Amino acid sequence: MHVRTGLRDAGVAATAGAVVLIADYVVHGPGPDGLDWLLIVLGAVGLAFFQRVPAVSLAVTTACMLGYAVHADAGSLAAFPVLAGVHAVASGGRRTVAVAAGVTFMAGFTATGPGTETVVLLMGWFFCAALTGVAGKNWQAYLKQTEERAAEAERTREETALRRAGEERLRIARELHDSLTHSISIVKLQAGVAVHLARKRGEEVPPALLAIQEASGEAMRELRSTLEVLRTDVVPDDAGLARLEDLLDRARTAGLAARLTVTGGTGRTLPAEVDRAAYRIIQEALTNVARHADRAETGVQLTYGERMLTVSVEDEGPPSGEPDPGTGLTGMRERVTALGGTLHAGPRSGGGFTVRAELPLGAA
Repeated sequence: MHVRTGLRDAGVAATAGAVVLIADYVVHGPGPDGLDWLLIVLGAVGLAFFQRVPAVSLAVTTACMLGYAVHADAGSLAAFPVLAGVHAVASGGRRTVAVAAGVTFMAGFTATGPGTETVVLLMGWFFCAALTGVAGKNWQAYLKQTEERAAEAERTREETALRRAGEERLRIARELHDSLTHSISIVKLQAGVAVHLARKRGEEVPPALLAIQEASGEAMRELRSTLEVLRTDVVPDDAGLARLEDLLDRARTAGLAARLTVTGGTGRTLPAEVDRAAYRIIQEALTNVARHADRAETGVQLTYGERMLTVSVEDEGPPSGEPDPGTGLTGMRERVTALGGTLHAGPRSGGGFTVRAELPLGAA
């Protein structure tokens, strides 16, 4: 930025000096004398240092060009470098300096005896130079203020959107709590009472009843975790593959023959969103096996690659057609897609069903 500003000032200085030299050539013939040449060069070079020392730069330019105008009896074009300096100083907010330079030059220039028309014209030039400088400064201030207001409006808009999203999450959390917590609690309570009465009478507790009790308790824990996510936007630390064995144990208690195979991954730490997604995919797949495959024998396989976690759930149920895109499969696909992975869910050639998800591990 400083280099560009310096080059711009050097360009203005060179242009101003060239204009005065050309005007001098037109008025006085080939080339100015040594003193005039020195005054023109110093007056133009003064503009090159405007950004560093604007007041000093304008003072040097004004003095040199006034000296040139008096010594060489130059015309009004001798004021061109001073006009450029007055405009620049006024645009920088130093109006007093700009007025002082203009008045000084006009006083000295008038003493050389130019015509009234020339004096009036030159005064108009100085007035315009100062006025456009002030207008430019005001315009820049207006643009800056507009940009700040736009940035503030954008920030406020984002804060409003976040606040509304938070309010919506809280509303959903309340709805879920009011609509599900009571019903699940009743199921868990009734199952617990039934188990207690069966044991009190010395009867064998049906595995299905134990599974209902365990599943309802897990449902309550899952619901609380979901509500916590909605209320705080933080993923619970325990909602991941660390709980996979508990999930498989509950499935086995419910009569589902499930086996787990893990390849690689010893000591691996997964990103939280991948860990949670893998658990949810397996959970949903096992639920579908229990519902639609008559609790067929099911293999769960986790394969840890360098950059990919592959989750596979295959059951040996009866042959089936293409699945309906229900809520469960849709939710799995949304989870996988959100992580940039791929999901395949469909019937196996020899019978049964396969769910296979590939989840990128990122930098994990």
